[in-house]
Parts: sequence; C-alpha cells; structure tokens
Amino acid sequence: MATMKDVARLAGVSTSTVSHVINGNRYVSENVKKKVNAAIEELNYAPSALARSLKVKQTKTIGMLVTASDNSFFSEVVRGVERSCYERGYSLILCNTEGNITRMISSMETLLQKRVDGLLIMCSETQRLPSDSLRRYPLVPMVIMDWSPFDTCYDIIKDNSLQGGEMATNYLIGRGFRKIACITGPRDKTPARQRLAGYQKAMQDAGLEIPMGYEIYSDFEFAGGFSSMKQLLQLPEPPEALFAGNDAVAIGAYQALYQQGLSVPDDISIIGYDDIAIAPYLIPPLTTIHQPKDELGKLAIDSLLYRMDNPESEPKQLMLTPKLIERSSVA
Repeated sequence: MATMKDVARLAGVSTSTVSHVINGNRYVSENVKKKVNAAIEELNYAPSALARSLKVKQTKTIGMLVTASDNSFFSEVVRGVERSCYERGYSLILCNTEGNITRMISSMETLLQKRVDGLLIMCSETQRLPSDSLRRYPLVPMVIMDWSPFDTCYDIIKDNSLQGGEMATNYLIGRGFRKIACITGPRDKTPARQRLAGYQKAMQDAGLEIPMGYEIYSDFEFAGGFSSMKQLLQLPEPPEALFAGNDAVAIGAYQALYQQGLSVPDDISIIGYDDIAIAPYLIPPLTTIHQPKDELGKLAIDSLLYRMDNPESEPKQLMLTPKLIERSSVA
C-alpha cells in the first residue's frame, strides 16, 4: 500500500506539501498540485484516517449505543442522527446493546477504545449501570437521548412525556370518553412513568375515576400491547378508549381487538405515542402523539458537537415538545 512518502517521492515534493494538497489547508501552486494529484492517482494512494486522527487528535467519528427493538421509533431516531452526522462531516458507529447490560458495557468499551470523539446513549435497559462504568473515560463528551440506565451529569435530551400523556388523555376526554385505560411501559423507565402520570393527572382534573385494572405497566413492544389489551378485555367493564404508551403498544392492541372480533374505533378508540412511520398506514390510521424524531437526532448531534468544543460548559437538559396528530382511531 502506497504511503504519503511514496507520493512525495514520485511527485518530487516534500511530504508536508502532499499533506497541504490533500487537506487544502495551505496555498500550493497549481503546477505542484497537478504533480501531487498525478502521483496520488498513479500510486492509488488513499490517506490514512488513523494516521490523521493520531495527528490531530480527532477521529471525526461519533459512537452511539442503542437498544434493538421491533418498535421503529429507535431506527427512525438513528436515521436522523446519521443524517445529521453526515451533514456535519462525521461518521457514526452504531452499537446495539440487545437490551443486555453486559453487552452494553462491552459496546461502550469498544466505542471509547476506538477513540470516538463523542458518544450518544439511547438505551432501554432496565438495569442500572455500575457507578464506575464511565470512570475510566471521564473526558469523553456524552449526550443522553431520552433515557439511559444510569444517572449522569451529562447533557440530556428528552421528550416531555408528562405533557404528552396528559395531552393524549385530554383528547380522549374531549371526545366524550369516560372509561379510559392506559397501557404504559416498564415502571422503572422514566418515560413510562411520566406518560402514566400525565394520564392520571388528566383523569383527576376531569373528575374521572380510574377503575381497578385500567392501568397496566407492560413493555414498549408489540407483544406487550397485545397481551395487555387482552387483559383489559377480560375486565367486567372493559374500557371505551385506550391511551397506549407508544405506537408499538397501540399496534399490539389493534391485533388483540381484531382477534376478538372487535374493531377500532367502533368498539374501542385508541391513541398512541411517538408517531412512527407506519402509524398513518394502519387500518384505521392511528391518532398519536408526535415525537420530533429528526429534530431529536439533529439536536443530539448539535449538543454533542457543542460539548466537544466547550467541555467546561454546564450540562444542559433539553425538552422536546410533543404534538397531537389527529387521524381515525378515535371515534
């Protein structure tokens, strides 16, 4: 494999001149540029990203930890992050933790050993990381997206789940429903607890009773919505409407109703959360609370780049505003 020295020798210039031509960081005459570029082409020379990163102490690479899920919310956020990285001249290395705390720690070690310039963390593990997990890498800039399995003093970007849960429930109340159930995610995840709290607040403010069995902690997956909806249908008085903690849960609930010969919204109305890509294409299209996934990705990268340039600045907590998307799943 050709080196920069080989290019310099063939072009009859110094290695620093070759570097200036490649990086465009200093004036080089057109005649010399032609010689260098001709030598590069003849030798099929490719600059070493590793060598450059060691010299400038920057890899132009961002690492991201994310949990795999059937819920496309995660992949849609990752797509927004990758697009924002590309637009800013960075590459993204993605590590899937598979919901396993041991794998998460291993993946974090791998990313940090590869000297990523910064790290984005968006995981849904229910266990907490050991407190010393990050102690060996205290200077690596990090941004937490939505939720993470450890307490940190890093920048955090999250959805206002309390407001979103209240907004969803108030919408159902405004459409005349009184018997409203809620299926939320695991109780040890902040978004799940906050969305449930928003539901409870809206019900209380409206003076509506929440019958026993109407609140279900599940997971944020299709199967959780399916089994939880079946559980609600077995109650002596099933609900008239459902606030699903995310769209995956709502889709699972659709299937449970279909298998029982019931329909949305004729028998039970449903509102979801996230506004994933498939939501408008369900039958009927899903009314839901929109999370600005592209904005989340852009904000995460912008926050991380700012943290990389300003490591001493105070950690920030940024809150995204949810928005109601009205479709056809609520009668």
